[in-house]
Amino acid sequence: MLKLYIGNKNYSSWSMRPWVLLTQAGIPFEEVMVRFDSFDAGSAFKNTLTALTPTGKVPVLVDGDLAIWDTQAIAEYVAEQYPDKNLWPQGKAARARARSVCAEMHAGFTGLRGNCAMNIEAHLPEVGALIWRDKASVRADVARLVAMWQELLAQHGGPMLFGSFSVADATFAPVCMRIKTYDLPVPADIAAYIERVCALPGVKAWIDDALAEKDFLDFEEPYRLAP
Repeated sequence: MLKLYIGNKNYSSWSMRPWVLLTQAGIPFEEVMVRFDSFDAGSAFKNTLTALTPTGKVPVLVDGDLAIWDTQAIAEYVAEQYPDKNLWPQGKAARARARSVCAEMHAGFTGLRGNCAMNIEAHLPEVGALIWRDKASVRADVARLVAMWQELLAQHGGPMLFGSFSVADATFAPVCMRIKTYDLPVPADIAAYIERVCALPGVKAWIDDALAEKDFLDFEEPYRLAP
C-alpha cells in the first residue's frame, strides 16, 4: 500500500494536496503524520523526513522502495499508477492547461502564500483586511486566481475547474482555505466554487481532521502573537 508522509493538517498546505487527491479519488494509502515540532536540523520532523528524502520536507509518497517528493511529482506518479481514476482531464488541450495552471500555482502566488499562511481552524478577517489593504501582491494574486477560475469554470461548465474533480482542484484546495480563513474578497461565483471544493468528501475529511488537531504552533502563527 502507498504510504503518504504529511505534516500538521491545520498548517501544511503542501501536504493537503496529495492527501486530498488520493482520498477524493478513492486510492488507498497509509497516512503518516509527522508533527511540525521544528524545522531545525536535528528536530524529530527533520530526522524523520531526511531519512526519506534529501529535501527533508513533506509531503513524501512512499511506494515500496521508491520515495516521491514534491506535490506535482506525487500527482503525476499517482495519475500514472491509476489511469482509471482520470486525475487529469481527458482531452489533450484541457490536460495541458490543467498542468499549466498547477505549475503556475506551484511556482507562483508568493504574495498570497507568504502573507496568508494556511490555518484552517482560524478565522482572521481583521488580519485579512489589513493584508488586503497593505499588500498589493496579495490583491494581484487573488485577481489572477479569480480570472483563472472564472475562465476555467465557464469553459468546462463546472462544478470543478475542468468539469469533474482533477489534480487542479486538489492543487488549489489550500488556496481556498486561505481565502476563507482571511475572508479575502472574491466574486460570488468564486465563493461558490470555494464552497464546492470544501464540500468535496476528500477536502471535508482533511478539514475535519485539521479542526480536531488542536495543536497550536506559535512559529506557524506569528500574526497571533502580535498585540
